[in-house]
Amino acid sequence: MEELFQRSTWPRPLMLWQYRWMQRARSNMTPLLGKVKTKTRCLIFFKYTDMLPKEVLNEDDPELQKPDEEAVQELTEKTRSALEKQVSQKIAAAMPVRAADKLAPAQYIRYTPSQQGLAFNSGAKQRVIRMVEMQKDPMEPPRFKINKKIPRGPPSPPAPVMHSPSRKMTVKEQQEWKIPPCISNWKNAKGYTIPLDKRLAADGRGLQTVHINENFAKLAEALYIADRKAREAVEMRAQVEKKMAQKEKEKKEEKLRELAKMARDRRAGIKAHGGEDTEVRERDEIRHDRRKERQHDRNISRAAPDKRSKLQRDQDRDISELIALGQPNPRTSSEAQYDQRLFNQNKGMDSGFAGGEDEMYNVYDQPFRGGRDMAQNIYRPTKSADKDMYGDDLDTLMQSNRFVPDREFSGADHGPRRDGPVQFEEDPFGLDKFLEEAKQHGGSKRASTSGRSKDYDHEKKRRKE
Repeated sequence: MEELFQRSTWPRPLMLWQYRWMQRARSNMTPLLGKVKTKTRCLIFFKYTDMLPKEVLNEDDPELQKPDEEAVQELTEKTRSALEKQVSQKIAAAMPVRAADKLAPAQYIRYTPSQQGLAFNSGAKQRVIRMVEMQKDPMEPPRFKINKKIPRGPPSPPAPVMHSPSRKMTVKEQQEWKIPPCISNWKNAKGYTIPLDKRLAADGRGLQTVHINENFAKLAEALYIADRKAREAVEMRAQVEKKMAQKEKEKKEEKLRELAKMARDRRAGIKAHGGEDTEVRERDEIRHDRRKERQHDRNISRAAPDKRSKLQRDQDRDISELIALGQPNPRTSSEAQYDQRLFNQNKGMDSGFAGGEDEMYNVYDQPFRGGRDMAQNIYRPTKSADKDMYGDDLDTLMQSNRFVPDREFSGADHGPRRDGPVQFEEDPFGLDKFLEEAKQHGGSKRASTSGRSKDYDHEKKRRKE
């Protein structure tokens, strides 16, 4: 039990002992408890009542009261001084040069000798002795050697080697212990004939166990799966392309079928359902083309320093055309200007209405400019613009027939030379008349519709040209 109380492995703040036999030999524990060392600073509980909570009988008990402010300050000061002392010692020990320690304060001791008399102590009954700590020389070498080399102790005993009892070697073990001679695969200085079994035995191939890595199987499986996936993807892509080609073919066939139906309906005089939308789209296209042409002309006018050709072209325009084209009027005359095409017409109310038939589209039934001067200005270059390029040879180049073939085509019509733009003859083979006669059997309404559609087609072709 005494050893049990003297163990240093138990925790210091609290040591809890539980003894079931404590009630039987409580009196025997008392002398043992007195032998416990006080350096452990432990509080030992060996009773059952020590584990129960303490009952507070009096709340005003001074042991249960908190310390006052003075006690707290005193304890704090003591703690601070103790910590500073330890820290200063650690710092001083780590310094390469240590300063002299501070001397302790002097102590005064009153000394009274035991022998009293004039012959003793110079007749003085008492003396006051001043006790001072002796000054220590900081340069004094150490008095005791602490770095003595002590011989090392004996090493640990060697590890025992355990040997199995001797036994007789078998034939198999003897064969395994046979080491084949070292035979080189490159050198044979003496030219001995070495059998293949000896050469293979020296190579050591038979001693190795062939182990195939499992990653080969994984690689083969992955390649097989990748090949299958690729084949499926190619097949699927081929099917998709085949379906797309089939849809495209059906779409083209449907478009051709619609075109054929439209041609049959046009030949039969049936008006198409989407005629109005088509006309609107065509008019928008014409407007877009004319807008682009005007923009092109404006860009050329800005870039070119000479605007003479444009001024000559715009001189013969009417005020209605200038307003429609969005061009300003350069003339500053005060008189009113009118469209000259409205005057000197030999037609009356039926002009432009085809005798009251407002469904006819014959707005452009007459040429834009019938005059010869306009054709000469449009289709003949100006001398001032081309003189810098061709010089005095302009007349010679214009009179020479550079584009006349050496051999004419057989059956070509030798018509008169034209000075203006290309002029088209309307229905030279009489197809319109033939179709008109054929459609008259179907009814007057169809005939009128067919005539309107043909006139519209011819006018549209003329506008495009």
